[in-house]
Amino acid sequence: MIPLPTSTSHWIAPSLLSADFANLADEVRRLEAAKADWLHFDVMDGTFVPNISVGIPVLASLRKVTTLPIDVHLMIVNPDPLLPAFAKAGADTLTVQVEACTHLHRTLNYIRDLGCRAGAALNPHTPIDCLDYVADCLDFVLVMTVNPGFGGQSYIDSCTKKIAAIRERFPDLPIEVDGGIKNDTIGRAAQAGANIFISGSGIFAQSDYAQAIAKLRTNAA
Repeated sequence: MIPLPTSTSHWIAPSLLSADFANLADEVRRLEAAKADWLHFDVMDGTFVPNISVGIPVLASLRKVTTLPIDVHLMIVNPDPLLPAFAKAGADTLTVQVEACTHLHRTLNYIRDLGCRAGAALNPHTPIDCLDYVADCLDFVLVMTVNPGFGGQSYIDSCTKKIAAIRERFPDLPIEVDGGIKNDTIGRAAQAGANIFISGSGIFAQSDYAQAIAKLRTNAA
């Protein structure tokens, strides 16, 4: 399995949802050169979230053109039947929404059995208490700092308290954040305890990806 960040790391994971899909391989090569840590790959089914994105064929194509870890976030209902296909297509991590999983403990263990890192994502309104009961099979937690489904949304500041509460309860658990992560918000999330930062328009709206990623890291420090 891929390594995970320490509690003092500041890893940047560009969200491919904001990339140019007509030139996705070129975009990934630019991100590699820009020293991205992970590539974040959002999967939406139009049911759990009101949008549809990409799936297994695109993931398999991406795997052929990059050695960067691919961080797959499944915003879908009933993810379990599709987990083997996503793992086979090249996912290094598989994150499921706790709200979409009837048997979260079983699902997270299944992800690990498939050779992937297991993540659990919490929507902005979801309490953190459920993490107490799956901590033994959880590699990292993803805190959604927007309501999922669309890129380009604004950071929900109340989620900063949630990040801090998770860090206090789980001192060594990597915390990933997704939603409105830009130069003016990444510091808040980092100070609260996050150490993996997903950013879409914060990177792809800039002409120089290396400069954008470096600036995010600086502002997180």
